[in-house]
Amino acid sequence: MEVEDSEGGNLSFEVLDPAPVGMAVTRGPDHRLLYSNAVYRSQVSGPRRGMPVEEAFATFVLPHYRASMDHVYTTGEPVIRTAQQVGALPGDPAPPERFFTFSLSRVVFGPGEHGVLVMLIDVTEQTVTERRVTAVAEQRRRILRRYESLVRLTADIFWVTSRDGYVSEPSPSWERMTGQRWADYRGQRWLRTVHPDDRAGTIMSWSHAVGQAVEMWEHVYRLRTCDGGYRHFQLRAVPISENGQVVEWVGTSTDIEQQWQDQRRQRLLDRAANATAQLRSLEEMLGALADVIVPELADGCGVYLVTDLTDERHGGAPFVIERLATAARPGLKRLPPYSEEQLPAGNAFVQAVRRRRPLLMTFPAGSPPPQAAPEGTLPWLRLNDANSALILPVVVDGGVPAVVCAVTCGDRPAIGRDAFTLLSRMFDHAHDALSRAIRFQRAQQIALALQYSLLAEPPCLPDLRIVARYRASPSAAEVGGDWYDSFVLPDGVPALVIGDVSGHDLSAAVAMSQLRNMLRALAMDRREPPGEILTRLNVAMESLSGDVTATCVYARVEECDDGGHRLWYASAGHPPPLLVSPEGRARFLVEGVSPLLGVPQAGPRVSQAEPLPPGSTLLLYTDGLVERPGEHLDEGLERLRRLAESVAGEPVDRFCDSVVSGLPTSGLDDIAVIALRVPAEPPSLCARD
Repeated sequence: MEVEDSEGGNLSFEVLDPAPVGMAVTRGPDHRLLYSNAVYRSQVSGPRRGMPVEEAFATFVLPHYRASMDHVYTTGEPVIRTAQQVGALPGDPAPPERFFTFSLSRVVFGPGEHGVLVMLIDVTEQTVTERRVTAVAEQRRRILRRYESLVRLTADIFWVTSRDGYVSEPSPSWERMTGQRWADYRGQRWLRTVHPDDRAGTIMSWSHAVGQAVEMWEHVYRLRTCDGGYRHFQLRAVPISENGQVVEWVGTSTDIEQQWQDQRRQRLLDRAANATAQLRSLEEMLGALADVIVPELADGCGVYLVTDLTDERHGGAPFVIERLATAARPGLKRLPPYSEEQLPAGNAFVQAVRRRRPLLMTFPAGSPPPQAAPEGTLPWLRLNDANSALILPVVVDGGVPAVVCAVTCGDRPAIGRDAFTLLSRMFDHAHDALSRAIRFQRAQQIALALQYSLLAEPPCLPDLRIVARYRASPSAAEVGGDWYDSFVLPDGVPALVIGDVSGHDLSAAVAMSQLRNMLRALAMDRREPPGEILTRLNVAMESLSGDVTATCVYARVEECDDGGHRLWYASAGHPPPLLVSPEGRARFLVEGVSPLLGVPQAGPRVSQAEPLPPGSTLLLYTDGLVERPGEHLDEGLERLRRLAESVAGEPVDRFCDSVVSGLPTSGLDDIAVIALRVPAEPPSLCARD
């Protein structure tokens, strides 16, 4: 830039006065100030004309300012510096933070006469704002780096979804954990890896979180990992908002399998301890433990009492088991709580009890081997696609009073080592409570053995099927007066008897035994109507010591000339027999009734005949099956009728088990039942007498 003298050598710079930026001109190698406009003077605190640069800019120091001016003056090369911060001279207090952009260029006044044109722009506001934005951005990047590092340390999976909750970005950690590729889990396809039992709850919880834009979403589910198994994960997610609107969700999934297992273990142990502490009978305790096992550890569970009986009633079997309690997860039909079965020596239950060691059996779903369970349980295992069974002998005080069978079904993995260990600890913790119940149960078992010795096994007949069940009161250790009997009379006619002597002690059991024997003798002596037999029994009871009263039903099952059957019966104050048709219609036989035994009666007792349709079932029972304190007997009879109708199509042994276990009872009285199943033949016409 060349500038000429005007009017005696004075230079004219007025053209720079209106410039909106600071403008100044220096002359000579020591850069004496020649001109500055108003903007420049306001920025540099009013420098005076003719001052050297060091004095003119004493309160305004820019980095390399003098060196830059020397360079421009000497070489003619312009210099531009952007956003330079104003400094302070040594010993001066720091000035307010200010930033300038300046440019220096050489001006020519004449031959050999040079100077420097300075243009100065205050960019403090823009620079400070920019630096603040940069600082915030850097802080955010630093926080993000810390967060990502923290996520890598504390979470197994990091994921991002859209505002609507659909996975929107690939997650390498998800792919490593699940084995899925991006195309397999984007959107909502990730739900395929969630355990089927947890899927609906996860969808509902996530949908609610997205819809309500909660501050933080937390959820636990089971996730299928790349090895094909399921593990528990803790989900956490937070919404990311801009201008008050959610734009995406960021979440983590952390493997908490060990933590979950530890918490479940303690929870189940506490539940088991509470259940056994609040109950007294062995049956109730084992039933409560079965409810703890299902569905946490298994899909189904049966608890069996081991009865070490080898008398002729059970045909010399190794031992007999009685199922006391069952449990099944929702969706599976529960087996009747009560059944009684004899086990062969090769059964897995027998092996587990003899060895006093658990036995785990795995098999294809729905195909259990015959020895895996009692015969009556096998159909349930097949129907529900059972795939494993853990048979756990309950060892108490050195003995094995009970066996627990836990079963998994369908897609649920077979029972593993962890579940087995937890089950063992559960029963170990309940040992003392079970021991107390066992002592009571053993006393009851002795009484029960005596009772069984007085009860005869029903005869095996070529056409008729007779099944009996006896269930002692769980709250009493003494024998009772309930009894059943069945035998074949000299004329080849089967006889059925059910009776109940008042009282629940040894005297009642003795009186029951005497009545049973007397009734047998009277029935075998003559072919008389059932009412006559009861009349003579009532007379014979006068020889018994004490005031003995009893109820009884005595019946003959006779074959008609056309091959059908009829029932000839008499009832002495006993609950009425129940006749159930094969179509599932039941009615009580309320005729042939007379007063209870032990009460004087002037005339003979009546008898009644009733046709037995083909395929029908006759049920005789004691009042412990239908009576409940504070309730009218008719209500209990109606419950029995409805239940019998619902199980009319079952085999007669299962029919009895369902009846014994399917009704709410008081638990204060024994229960005895005996059932007759008539063969399914063409209808017979047996006339009533």
